[in-house]
Amino acid sequence: MAKSAGTNRPIETYEDFWPYYLQEHAKRETRAVHYAGTAVAILSLTALIATGNSWFILAAVVGGYAFAWFGHFFIEKNKPATFTYPLWSLLSDFRMAGTWLIGRLGPELDKAGVTRR
Repeated sequence: MAKSAGTNRPIETYEDFWPYYLQEHAKRETRAVHYAGTAVAILSLTALIATGNSWFILAAVVGGYAFAWFGHFFIEKNKPATFTYPLWSLLSDFRMAGTWLIGRLGPELDKAGVTRR
């Protein structure tokens, strides 16, 4: 189980999880493939609403996770947080993408102690 920064305790609040999540996405390339996966998920869900074709649910889930897990296993070389904290991870995927889109991710990375690379 993931631990709070500087402690040996499991993460108990989302407030503590967010910096941990950002630390697990330290590499720019990892974040980029997450953004691609989030875009695939959003576009697939939009297509589901537009067409009613339930196959787009599968496309959203597989597309979203495939990009993210690729980033963790092959770029960041760590275990995806979704294995331990699935709901907080899902929320944080969208939060990270949205924060990046509005140009506010840099300060969040700084607050989390992430050395940008």
